[in-house]
Amino acid sequence: MTPEEKAELREEVIAALQDVYDPEIPVDIYKLGLIYNIDISDTADVAILMTLTTPNCPAAQSLPEEVKQKTAELEGVNSAEVEVVFEPPWTMEKMDDAAKLTLNIL
Repeated sequence: MTPEEKAELREEVIAALQDVYDPEIPVDIYKLGLIYNIDISDTADVAILMTLTTPNCPAAQSLPEEVKQKTAELEGVNSAEVEVVFEPPWTMEKMDDAAKLTLNIL
């Protein structure tokens, strides 16, 4: 893949992730800052590094699977893998301003 194709695919992945919501918070996981990294290989394998709002999140099983599924379904994606980490821990400072406005934090 060319750098331009990777950048385009990255934008498509981000758009797909903006359709995934934490079930307890009315903000998508990308704006919440739960996505730490999106890596796209030359063969269109997508690796996503993400976290959850807490280690005991009720969606700990379903959310990463939904991220993987939404990513894998995108045209041009060869494979998708999701790794959940808790370091660094998620904090409200990781949210973008739109998420903070939605939650009346800004």
